[in-house]
Amino acid sequence: MGTGKNTALLAFLLGGIAGAALALLYAPSSGAETRKKLRDGLEDAGEWAKDRYADTKDRIGESADKVRHIVSDRKEDLAAAFESGKEAFHRGKERLTKETS
Repeated sequence: MGTGKNTALLAFLLGGIAGAALALLYAPSSGAETRKKLRDGLEDAGEWAKDRYADTKDRIGESADKVRHIVSDRKEDLAAAFESGKEAFHRGKERLTKETS
């Protein structure tokens, strides 16, 4: 998800939570019932947030592993290309030295 989508999702969720809390406060329930409903709602929201955090952490870890693998592969390719170039340089240098001698 992009940054704009994350911000919009967070705003939507916070608005929903605030709306639910206000609805509970103005509902015809006793104070104890209302507090229990609020507590339950907050616990549910907390669990949801923990789940999203864990999912996001896992995805970031998987992405980081992929990036590490790609970088490692490219590093090996670059090292091999560098060695090939170095060898070609030395062969050309030797051939030039023989031709000029």
